Amino acid sequence: MPSTAPTTPARRAVVAFLAAAAVLGAAAVPAAAAPHGPAAGHTAHGQDGYGDLARFGYQKAVAITVVKRVFEHGDTAVVDRFVWPDYIQHNPTAADGAAGLKALATSIHQQFPDARYNVKRAISEGDLVLLHSNVVLVPGTKGASVIDIFRFQGGKIAEHWDVIQNVPDTTASGNDMFSTLSSPQVSQPLDHRLTQANKALVTKAFDELMVHKDLSALDRYWDPGYLQHNTQMLNGVPAAKTGLGGYFASAPQLTVTPKRIVAEGDLVAVHSHYVNYPGDRGAAILDLFRVRNGKIVEHWDIIQNVPETSANGNGMF
Repeated sequence: MPSTAPTTPARRAVVAFLAAAAVLGAAAVPAAAAPHGPAAGHTAHGQDGYGDLARFGYQKAVAITVVKRVFEHGDTAVVDRFVWPDYIQHNPTAADGAAGLKALATSIHQQFPDARYNVKRAISEGDLVLLHSNVVLVPGTKGASVIDIFRFQGGKIAEHWDVIQNVPDTTASGNDMFSTLSSPQVSQPLDHRLTQANKALVTKAFDELMVHKDLSALDRYWDPGYLQHNTQMLNGVPAAKTGLGGYFASAPQLTVTPKRIVAEGDLVAVHSHYVNYPGDRGAAILDLFRVRNGKIVEHWDIIQNVPETSANGNGMF
């Protein structure tokens, strides 16, 4: 079926997202319109096999509305509408609860009145939404690459994790941290029929390569010319073998523990805890992969060291 047909999963997802965004922009969503999500870690699928795309569109629209209203406008009313009062916060610098998010909104807007939360891509699976954004607090600066993960419950945000990394002036490959370079060059997830197959492929590939440190996995699951947005690595499988081989050799006690995997269409994200040696607090790393024709063709990531202390005591994972 041609990709332009109105009944394709990709088109249905876009329509659902735009419809939800229009509703959110116009007025408060009635309680009856707030769909109830499944238990954490589960993926909802309709009888047609494509999942509840309308609910996923709603969740993405809510997440985008909240981050933009909070960080660009200091809006606390949007928190009351779309965030549970006992919201669980995993950002180590922010306090727990909706009250903590409101305080953050006020503080950010006072210090950075021209801040912009530029969402580059959004994916949703089950009760989770992932946003990949360029957050620029001061106009004219490169800002930070940020991935937010939100867990929904009863149509509202109940929990939040994030990973943040400053955008450097240059990268080893010359690729920026946000663009889509593989074909087709679009940021929205494509072909929802393949969500579960792509998630299974990335889960297996990540386990073999990063958890078990088997460099030959790159030959099995990666496209030879795959495109790299990690700031320190070059494009292609040979460069990945060299870079990861050196990393594994320098950290022989490395443990990589995936905490959650979120997939939609051709995009699959793995949120993990990397610990280089026993006793190391390690780093929170979000790897985002694009899968085309059964191979990983593109990769973005964000890396943040786990700090010694946290404002909320929940940990980053």
